[in-house]
Amino acid sequence: MKEDCLKGKSAIVTGGRRGIGKAIALAFAGAGADVAICDIVSEDGLLRRTKEELDKLGSRSLALRTDVSRRADVQNLINTAVDALGKIDILANCAGVWIPGQTLIECTDEDWDRVIDTNLKGTFLCCQSAGRIMVGQKSGVILNLSSQVGLTPGAGAGAYPVSKAGIIMLTRQLALELAAFGIRVNALAPGIVKTEFNAAFWKEPEMEKRSAGMVPLKRLAECEDIAKAALFLASDQASYITGDVLCVNGGWSPSASIR
Repeated sequence: MKEDCLKGKSAIVTGGRRGIGKAIALAFAGAGADVAICDIVSEDGLLRRTKEELDKLGSRSLALRTDVSRRADVQNLINTAVDALGKIDILANCAGVWIPGQTLIECTDEDWDRVIDTNLKGTFLCCQSAGRIMVGQKSGVILNLSSQVGLTPGAGAGAYPVSKAGIIMLTRQLALELAAFGIRVNALAPGIVKTEFNAAFWKEPEMEKRSAGMVPLKRLAECEDIAKAALFLASDQASYITGDVLCVNGGWSPSASIR
């Protein structure tokens, strides 16, 4: 792939403050795109620091505090990005939450709503709002972050696999509906990635060794592994791929427990 494969493109990355979202935003900027990032947390300074990193890569960037589960917040994000960047060529939905160690039987209404509203409803709202802009442009790429446990269940993950499975069907339905407008929609399904999101699997050396032992490639994914796959799907190299789920998991499938 060319180093400037996204030159002239404008992208939005939700959940861009840290982890996979940050890595994808930086990969897009490194490939020449202007990038808007958002996150529900802004007070810790990480969102601002990520924007500074984007700026250093030469990206025209912006950072907004956004709760993707709220339609008004999402619409403000889309409107602000269009005003600042002129268009939306790429949307990467990376915002997400999970509550580890919880079964569906243990799941409270509040926990269910938090996970489904952020992961599934939030992805839908962003796809819908950005998709309307893309329909008018008759072009665009949408990438949704699902998970390996959106394809195969994992014990102790509660509502999280349900939300991620929903994202896969949302992706496929949108791909069908938007293909006539030149818009591609795909999903990424990572396995275990070394982020703060699931630090319990790798923060301690012995735990990381055990977790990596479940993966055929014998290592856990770095955020950059997922970002490389996202960059491919966002680029013209994937111009004939839509409605697909790209597994970036080192060959891993969930074991009896992911507690």
